[in-house]
Amino acid sequence: MNGTQGLHPQTIAVVAGRPEQVPDAPMNTPLTLASTYVAGGDLEYGRYGNPTWQAFETALGALEGGHGLAYPSGLAAFGAVLELVRPDAIVVAPRHAYLGSLGRLVQEGTRHDLMTRLVDVADTEAVIAALDGADLALLESPTNPALEVADLPTLCAAARERGVLLVVDNTFATPVAQRPLGLGADLVLHSVTKFIAGHSDVVLGALVCADHGMWQRLEQRRRITGVIPGPMECWLALRGLRTLHLRVERATANATVLAPRLAVHPACRRVRYPGLPTDPGHARAAAMGSFGAVISVEFADAATADAFCTATRLWVTATSLGGVESMLERRRRWPGESPTIAEGLVRMAVGIEAVEDLWADLAAALDSL
Repeated sequence: MNGTQGLHPQTIAVVAGRPEQVPDAPMNTPLTLASTYVAGGDLEYGRYGNPTWQAFETALGALEGGHGLAYPSGLAAFGAVLELVRPDAIVVAPRHAYLGSLGRLVQEGTRHDLMTRLVDVADTEAVIAALDGADLALLESPTNPALEVADLPTLCAAARERGVLLVVDNTFATPVAQRPLGLGADLVLHSVTKFIAGHSDVVLGALVCADHGMWQRLEQRRRITGVIPGPMECWLALRGLRTLHLRVERATANATVLAPRLAVHPACRRVRYPGLPTDPGHARAAAMGSFGAVISVEFADAATADAFCTATRLWVTATSLGGVESMLERRRRWPGESPTIAEGLVRMAVGIEAVEDLWADLAAALDSL
């Protein structure tokens, strides 16, 4: 984080993790493909470290205000978090969250004695009650795909008072909108695959730790388990991170135009987007300073939602988000999705295309229903 204190996030994204500015030095950290290093230095072996990993970890850590650590996927990063607590731990998690995280918690409950308390993250009192006696809390805000918004400052304080290890999945909001470590969270989790890398060509995850001692503990465990990232993935992710704020700002601006139009279309039963003044999470999202680039739309049933997805031409049916292109999908097509998510819910990940082109495509698809 050296040299980035006091800078705005937009600037940090550009300058952090660069090589030293000396004559003839490259502007960007080169891609280092190495399994073995000459002995006598700090790296020693390819499983222990890589200059390309370190540049990305430095930049993301500076952006989140902590110490970064990269993993081969977001789920691998979450797995590393679970190793910080005992096998029979009590974990508080959102009832609506990334299905991979919830699936991992179910698996751990089957293989070990881990117990999960599912909560509505927007219900602050219920979350605080669930924290009593818990070992670990995973929070998403906004949640995937219901877009509920948590009162993170209050929940971070409550977790700290109770000695609960708190990790915030910041994939949807990104550090452009919120920095949970500054609110009191212990760890930030990212599916770097999404907004951070931003070009639908990388699978990567990351943790950012508030405490350097915890970073050391996780880094040592990563050496032993071999759950390491690829240098090419880190190089691409760092390149994507440089334009994170531009992409998020443009996609968010598009979403704030599209959501009100979707909300008044008769084919849409319900639209969830924190940027709508009528949305339950509007006030909390406004305090964050960003409403995000994901919209959830509920249709009458699964068949209508599927027809809508197949009727678009510019929007791509795909199971991801955070890329430059606009994507959408009916979430309950996945068996692991929460049963409390409506069968007709379509998650729309807004990209950076011209907003009127995006709307023309959506309007045609909606009218065809």
